[in-house]
Amino acid sequence: MEKDILIIGGGPSGLSTALHLTKIAPHLSHRILILEKMHYPRPKLCAGGLVADAEIILQRLGLDVSEVPHVDASAAHFEFEGRGIKISVPKSHTIRVIRRNEFDHWLAKKTREAGIEIREGVTVKNIIPDKDGVTVETDQGNFCAQIVVGADGSNGITHRSVLPNTPVYTAQVLEVITPELPHHYEDEAILGRTTFATTSLATSQAYFDFFPVPDNIAGYVWDFPTQINGEPMRCWGIYDTNLLADQERPPLKKPLADEMARHGFNLDDHELKGHPIRWYDPFNPISVPRVLLVGDAVGADPIFGEGISMALGYGAIAAQEIRASIRRGEFSFSGYKRRLVWSGLGQTLFARWVITQIIYPLKWRWFQILLWRFLKPIVILVAWVFVLNWGKRIRT
Repeated sequence: MEKDILIIGGGPSGLSTALHLTKIAPHLSHRILILEKMHYPRPKLCAGGLVADAEIILQRLGLDVSEVPHVDASAAHFEFEGRGIKISVPKSHTIRVIRRNEFDHWLAKKTREAGIEIREGVTVKNIIPDKDGVTVETDQGNFCAQIVVGADGSNGITHRSVLPNTPVYTAQVLEVITPELPHHYEDEAILGRTTFATTSLATSQAYFDFFPVPDNIAGYVWDFPTQINGEPMRCWGIYDTNLLADQERPPLKKPLADEMARHGFNLDDHELKGHPIRWYDPFNPISVPRVLLVGDAVGADPIFGEGISMALGYGAIAAQEIRASIRRGEFSFSGYKRRLVWSGLGQTLFARWVITQIIYPLKWRWFQILLWRFLKPIVILVAWVFVLNWGKRIRT
């Protein structure tokens, strides 16, 4: 089968690429085919936090993410050992938490409504570009295309096929879902948090604590509200960039278990899942002639492992590059990295990469206390200028 544009992967980055292409070049919609190896609604391990930048990009596509089941966090706390910075947005939520199976299914439905074909249950085996096009070998035969977009995640076949020798920087994530609160845990003064466990899924707050860093776990433990089939739950997890992986440290799940125990939960009573996250490195290539990468195939945010908003942003930038290449009739994608670097997304990814090289290797407890407790104005200013609000600077 032949299509002009073949997108490998039906997650947020692949769907965003297709939707943005259809927005800026509607005549291309029937020339796009998305191949997804799973079937929607597909299971996907992801904490599911949507920041404002993600919502801005979706709104510009004419999409209302409030249609997806969600829980809103009124504030986000960035702390070291339980004390630090609180960020909130007046009269609005700070983070909107979705489940990826529901979000991806919703976005795929919107993509199909835009006239774009998605073929589910197709496993890609190999990707072979040449001067005339790209051959994509799958378990359902070969597909041919002028352009391939690799949107198949951190360990996807596209990256391994076309850039096999690129250095890989991989973080590790563990995640667990629990009920809102243990029934016996009623002392909120000890808990130190205000939690609203109601059937209406009322707003509560999100917590990110960097206490594992001095123990050579270069990341944080998180805890924020979520929902499963309309039932209020909490999502816990630990993120480790692996920047300090060559040093002695405890098993990754120990800090998570300790934090959960502090709030009345036993980690062993709940199902623990893990997955890797490729994080962005500004020196890595992100395309070859006729093939470009988007989303986690390029890299997520190194500081927090944030991937959804980044994936949506990659889609907008890739769409611009593809349209320009089709107009020129030239598919080297030599300008794709430059287009990314100069975009709002590229600027925040670079800033976050630089910050990651500072805040985690400087692992001493005194530095983490200084950073998260005493340098609040500086941290908030840097976050506001370099880390947040990049979605407003993305062309769509």
